[in-house]
Amino acid sequence: MKKSPRKPRSAPTPPPVQTPPPAPNFFDRFRLPLLLLGGLALGAGLVFLARIFSTPPPAPEGMVWIPGGEFLMGTEEGNYNDTTPLHRVQLNGFWMDKTEVTNAQFAEFVAATGYVTVAERTPLAKDYPGAPPENLVAGSLVFTPPPGPVSLDNHYSWWRYVKGANWRHPEGPASNLEGRAQHPVVHVCWEDAVAYAQWAGKRLPTEAEWEYAARGGLVQKTYCWGDELLVDGKWMANIWQGRFPHENTREDGYEATAPVGSFPPNGYGLHDMAGNVWEWCADWYRPDYYSYSPRFNPLGPSDSHDPLEPGVPKRVQRGGSFLCSDMYCVRYKPGPRGKGAIDTGSNHVGFRCVKSR
Repeated sequence: MKKSPRKPRSAPTPPPVQTPPPAPNFFDRFRLPLLLLGGLALGAGLVFLARIFSTPPPAPEGMVWIPGGEFLMGTEEGNYNDTTPLHRVQLNGFWMDKTEVTNAQFAEFVAATGYVTVAERTPLAKDYPGAPPENLVAGSLVFTPPPGPVSLDNHYSWWRYVKGANWRHPEGPASNLEGRAQHPVVHVCWEDAVAYAQWAGKRLPTEAEWEYAARGGLVQKTYCWGDELLVDGKWMANIWQGRFPHENTREDGYEATAPVGSFPPNGYGLHDMAGNVWEWCADWYRPDYYSYSPRFNPLGPSDSHDPLEPGVPKRVQRGGSFLCSDMYCVRYKPGPRGKGAIDTGSNHVGFRCVKSR
């Protein structure tokens, strides 16, 4: 019997290739931590935006709401060594006094607390080693114009320490506050300003808050009101006109301090953010702070250093005063910085307060 041909044997099926599982990418490996961080960042951003855009509570008396936001801090104008680099700062909203604290307001504080300012206290020999005993008397610095032109390199030509000068007696014992209830209080050192602010339930502004408020919503303008010194031929701030320090032509109507609110407000409704009197800030002063200042709500450096007076602790002052002019001191503009020894006042230094939401 004829055998049927055998079917050819098929080739064996090769085993399936074992493909290794794909290596996890960066996102797969850190998915959960990244999602958590993203959520936290989004939440923080939403909180920040809510603080900026939410409706503020009713205004405390004499204060205006400064809405939170971002601005470019510093200035590249002028030959300053402490206003750069320009850097972006974001701030929460806050309340700010419309005007500088007045003599009437400070008198109310003193009547309620019995507070004695530093200028009214007799200096202690232990705090001023080597000082002649006859110099250890209560008093303060008073601007005293010389009879004629002097070198602008020596400010001692127009400043003198006056025995008995203090907030009640701005030019010395023979002066008083008659007719000056609404003028800014002067001869207050940093300690005095802090004491008032605490009594009022407020605080001093940070330097960043102060500059942000002074700019009034404008971006890098020269002045608090724009780029022109005069507006329609009118002075916008109480500063010096004439040849400093011996000739004040008083074109703005004032020889020294002016009643608060005598000049138009800026875009946020704040008066006298330029000129009238210097204003204390909360921050310690360092000329290099802008190089490492944080972006969010900066509070200033942890210590003070002024290369011109090493070892003298100083706080920031802002806004300039009635003694500022383009001829001598142009720091009445919103970008330039000032500073002062914390134990020293004068008849062109005052302050205003702020309050957190």
